Amino acid sequence: MNRWWRGAVIYQIYPRSFMDTDGNGVGDLPGIVDKLDYIASLGVDAIWISPFFKSPMADFGYDIADYRDVDPLFGTLEDFDRLLAKAHGFGIKVMIDQVLSHCSVDHEWFKESRESRDNPKADWYVWADARPDGTPPNNWMSLFGGVAWRWEPRRGQYYLHNFLSSQPDLNFHNPEVQAATLDNVKFWLDKGVDGLRLDAINFCFHDLQLRDNPPKPEAMRVGRGFSPDNPYAFQYHHYNNTQPENLVFLQDLRALMDKYPGATTLGEISSEDSLATMAEYVNDARLHMGYSFELLTDDFTAAYIRGTVENLESKMVDGWPCWAISNHDVQRAVTRWGGATPSGAFAKQLVALVCSLRGSVCLYQGEELGLAEADVPYEALQDPYGKTFWPNFKGRDGCRTPMPWDDTASAGFTTGQPWLPIADSHRAHSAAAQDGDPASTLNATRAFLRWRKRLPALQFGDISFLDAPEPVLAFTRNIDSQRLLVVFNLSAQPVRWLMPHGSNVQPMEGHGLQAGAQDGAELVLPAHAVYYANIG
Repeated sequence: MNRWWRGAVIYQIYPRSFMDTDGNGVGDLPGIVDKLDYIASLGVDAIWISPFFKSPMADFGYDIADYRDVDPLFGTLEDFDRLLAKAHGFGIKVMIDQVLSHCSVDHEWFKESRESRDNPKADWYVWADARPDGTPPNNWMSLFGGVAWRWEPRRGQYYLHNFLSSQPDLNFHNPEVQAATLDNVKFWLDKGVDGLRLDAINFCFHDLQLRDNPPKPEAMRVGRGFSPDNPYAFQYHHYNNTQPENLVFLQDLRALMDKYPGATTLGEISSEDSLATMAEYVNDARLHMGYSFELLTDDFTAAYIRGTVENLESKMVDGWPCWAISNHDVQRAVTRWGGATPSGAFAKQLVALVCSLRGSVCLYQGEELGLAEADVPYEALQDPYGKTFWPNFKGRDGCRTPMPWDDTASAGFTTGQPWLPIADSHRAHSAAAQDGDPASTLNATRAFLRWRKRLPALQFGDISFLDAPEPVLAFTRNIDSQRLLVVFNLSAQPVRWLMPHGSNVQPMEGHGLQAGAQDGAELVLPAHAVYYANIG
C-alpha cells in the first residue's frame, strides 16, 4: 500500500501570492512552475495549491464557477499539466484544493437552479421558504458575518450560504449532486493529481429539518477561524454542518480515491469539537488525513500543545493527523506566538516543532523564511472578511501578501503592481537574502527537513509526552528500535529542566538548530532551543 503521505511535509502554495510571470500583479501557475526548483530545495514531499479554478474571486478562488478549468488569471489547463509533470520530475507530489460544499453564484448549476422551483437543478442547492413574517427559515449565521440566508426573488425563496452570500451551499442530500461532485473529483484524478485538500468538508450536509442552532453562552464564544465578536460565535453549530450523512458520502469519496493508488485526501475540519470530528472522519474507510484549526490559535503554552495532541491521539485510534501552525486564513505563527519582534531562533524552532509531532505537516509558503504577519492598511485591504470586521479583525490579507524573492521594490514577485503591498520587513527576509546565509531560517529549514527524513521515528513513530513545567515541551517518538527524546524551550528565556530519572540519552546533531545541552542531570535550554537525543 502506497502511503507516501504518512509523515509527509506538504508545502502550501497560495497561488495569488507565490510568483507572477505576466506582470498583472497576481501570481499564476507558470510562476509555480518557475519556482519548483526552489520548492524542491526545501526537501518537502508534496505541494498543496489553493484554488486556481474559474472564479469571480469574491473569496479569491474559494467561490468556484467551473470545477474543471483554470481561471485565466492563473493560466490554462496546459499550464497545470506542465506544473504536474515538472513537479513529478522532482519527485514532488501535487495536491489541489477541492471546495465541494459550496460554489459560486456564477456557476452554471446555480444559474439554472435559481430560475424556478421546477427546473432540472431546482433541488441542487439548499432552498427554503420564508417564515410567515418574511424572515429567513431559521437562525443560522454565516461564518463571514450576518445571516446565512439570501433571498432570491426568482424563486421566492431563500438559499443557504455558510460563507459569503455569493457562495451558495450545494444540497448534498440530492444524490445527483453527490454524483456530479465525485465526477469533478475524478476529472483531476485522471489528470494525475496525487491528493485533494478538501475545504470545509464537514459543511457538505445540513439538517433537513432546518432546526435552529442553540445559543452559545458568552463565556463560550471562542472559535477557530472566527472571533468572539462575530455573530457566528453566538451559537452552537449543531445543524448547519457536521451531519451524520456526511460519513456515508466520505465513504463514497474514499471508494473513488481507492481506484487511484497512492492518491490521498486531507480534510479541513472546523466543528464544535474538531478533534472528535477528525477522529470520526479519518480512518481506512473515509479520509486519509484530517486537518484542524486546533494549533492555529493564540495559545502557545506547552500545556495547550500537549493537551491538543493527546486529546487527538486518544480519539483518533485508526486515523492519521496532519498539523499546521500557519495557513492562508490565520495570522502567521511567528507573529501570533512570537509577538512584535520574534527572533530567528523562534522561527526555526516553530518549523521543527510542527515537524516533530506525530502526523503529516502542512508548511505555509513563507514559513520557511520566518515571515511575520504583514501590516496591511485598510485602504489596501482586499479580504471581504476583513472589511466586514475591521478594525477588530483585520482579515486574512496580512498572511497572504506576496512571497519576497528578493529585496527589490516588488520583491521579485512581479514586474507590475502587486495585488497586496509587500512589507519592508519581508524584503529583508527574502529568499535571495537567506539563500546564501548558512544561519538563515531558510537554510535551517532545508537542513532540518533533510535530517528528519533520516529518522523514521520522527516521520512515523508513536508519541508520548513527558511531564515538564512551562515553558518546556517534552515528548518521545518511538518506532521499532529507534526511540528519540524531543524537548523544546518555548520561551525567550533560558530554562533548566531536570530530565526524567535514569534517562540514558545521547544528544543528536545535524538538525541545525539552537540546541540545549546536558549539565549533569539537568538539561540546559537557551531561549527557543531544542534538544534531540537517542534514548539508549
